Amino acid sequence: MTQAPRIPVENVLACVLAGGQSRRMGGGDKTLIDIGDKPMLAHILDRLRPQTKNIVINANGDPERFADYGLPTVADTVDGFAGPLAGILAGMTYAREHCPSVTHVVSIAGDTPFFPRDLVEKLCAAVPADHAVIAMATSHERLHPVFGLWPVALLDDLQDWLASGQSGKVLAWTDRHDSIEVPFGDDPDTGLDPFFNANRPDDLNVARSAVKKASE
Repeated sequence: MTQAPRIPVENVLACVLAGGQSRRMGGGDKTLIDIGDKPMLAHILDRLRPQTKNIVINANGDPERFADYGLPTVADTVDGFAGPLAGILAGMTYAREHCPSVTHVVSIAGDTPFFPRDLVEKLCAAVPADHAVIAMATSHERLHPVFGLWPVALLDDLQDWLASGQSGKVLAWTDRHDSIEVPFGDDPDTGLDPFFNANRPDDLNVARSAVKKASE
């Protein structure tokens, strides 16, 4: 039996979702808060750049606050705060308009600095290139739908879903499509769950300690 072709990493655009409202952190751009010697976003990009050359940042408001990173900043294309799905849609829209060779968008949460260094590779290996299947990451038997691989072919469906006022929850939309879960182990550099996210001020202390540990 011939194995279905897999997705080349070159055909993937990474979209860092930095547009959250950060209520539990007190507001502002939590991805720009320093952990260790540099902002959380810089740690994220250090892990992401070896995985794919195609990267955009999804954030609303003044894009100049991300200018130092030298990456395109794309705003949500739907009104209101529609959560991660709006960011995924923004990444898909950018890919369709500017990157004709890109067939899939991988989403990266902007508050998760220790995500797997092989995230893109493993997600791409998990789904066929000739069928629109969504791949989502898991760890410790817990699903992390914000870390997913999204076929650009589903752009129009997602756009219609959000425009019609449907739920902005990721799983509400993914349940309508074929999907697969891809498991990941703990981060070997820090010992943390790779999808540990800095939602609260106390989480920043954990992240800073982990960065220090990894550098020792």
